Amino acid sequence: MVDYYEVLGLQKSASQDDVRKSYHKLALKWHPDKNPSNKEEAEKKFKAVAEAYKVLSDPQKRLCYDRSVKESRSHRESTTEGCDSFFDSSYVLHDLEDIFREIFGGMDPFSYAKLRSVTPQTLCKVVVPAQ
Repeated sequence: MVDYYEVLGLQKSASQDDVRKSYHKLALKWHPDKNPSNKEEAEKKFKAVAEAYKVLSDPQKRLCYDRSVKESRSHRESTTEGCDSFFDSSYVLHDLEDIFREIFGGMDPFSYAKLRSVTPQTLCKVVVPAQ
């Protein structure tokens, strides 16, 4: 799990003002336009800084993030020692919409407009054998 406090160079006790100031400083530093010679790395860092700010600047998201980090740490500490398996890693999050699209063959099951246009002909192709 990414440590958003580390990304912004902050302590966990940082104020909202500290979060904002650090974000502005790092966003200017890593903006891809300001780093034309190292644009790819700058873009990655800029996105990481923006993501960290998006979470830590919102008190509700920050609280959820802090809880998930705490739960993740307690989960890792309670696992069996000496066991290096896939299940010991941090939580793996998946986008449920992507999973449903795979199941429903590319259709977005959450889009009402798309569902209105679905007819039996678009769902399946009926093949009638020639006689």
